Amino acid sequence: MFRKKTLRDLDVKDRIVLVRTDYNVPLAPNDDGKTQSVASDFRIRASLPTLQYLLEHRAAKIILISHLGRPTGKDPLLTLRPVAETLAGLLPGTPVSFVDEVTGPEVEQAVEELPEGGILLLENLRFYPGEQANSADFAAELVAATHAELFVQDGFAVVHRAHASTSAITKLLPSVAGLLLEREVTTLQSALEQPGHPFVVIIGGAKVADKQPLIERFLPLAEHILVGGKIAADGYRSDDPKIQVAVDFDTDASGAKLDVGPLGLMHFLETLESAQTVLWNGTLGKTEDPAYSTSSTVIAKFLGEHPNITSIICGGDTTGFVEELIATDPALHFSLISTGGGAALELLTGQPLPGLDELEDL
Repeated sequence: MFRKKTLRDLDVKDRIVLVRTDYNVPLAPNDDGKTQSVASDFRIRASLPTLQYLLEHRAAKIILISHLGRPTGKDPLLTLRPVAETLAGLLPGTPVSFVDEVTGPEVEQAVEELPEGGILLLENLRFYPGEQANSADFAAELVAATHAELFVQDGFAVVHRAHASTSAITKLLPSVAGLLLEREVTTLQSALEQPGHPFVVIIGGAKVADKQPLIERFLPLAEHILVGGKIAADGYRSDDPKIQVAVDFDTDASGAKLDVGPLGLMHFLETLESAQTVLWNGTLGKTEDPAYSTSSTVIAKFLGEHPNITSIICGGDTTGFVEELIATDPALHFSLISTGGGAALELLTGQPLPGLDELEDL
């Protein structure tokens, strides 16, 4: 059960609603060499249910805030303007505007000029030091400039951070969860509290230190834990019969182990055949090189072609890889492709999530 209020618990009609989204999207350079465009709109599309709810329930104006990348000061290559352009294309008929500030008179004017039922995206929050400093003053300036009356936290990928747009802001406005945040938390918590069995966890990636807490967390809950990726290639071992480590690897000319081999992949697929719930964190090979993406591709397609399996994909590299597969094969279906790498990992391992914890309780 989701234990926080959501926007469904509020009357948003005729109110100015401030929404923290996660538009930290990949960008690709344009031909002019000076500007960039959105390379994947996955996270933008993930925000649409919350925005459409607000539009359908006649919020007066919707003000969106987000960060993008890790700028040090203002960086024109990390402006959110391309995101606003992409969002406008996804919401035909809805006025979508952009302003290259987050506080001050320019924002006030942009809010005033925004038509009823319109959406305004503010500039990259991380252009301003007050965001990551969790500055109460910065949050207050943001509220004052936007005239916001309600706050909706829908950026699941940032709720593990105590920033102005996740923590300080909640002290100033009625603060509830958006539909994306609710769905992500509910789905991930269900994997911890009431997964369908057999429950299989797939662990890949590079760092044992990052993955060991996840393995330990799921060991009492899952029937099987399948381990691939660099951690398996580097010699990860376990005596626990639940843990199945890849037994062979595809290698390059130097002998480096860069993907799970055919025998290990066959064993993994045999285990997955009976699964009811699968949680996957960490790719199984060096997927940036197509020659070593075979095992991850086969596993992703297996899960995506079996809608009877509750499939939860989390971790930045894994979700990005699966998103690319869906782009070429839209028929693939997964129960959840999480938008939050670090946030998902911290939720699953029981770490505090300030951006969630500080929302209003039911």
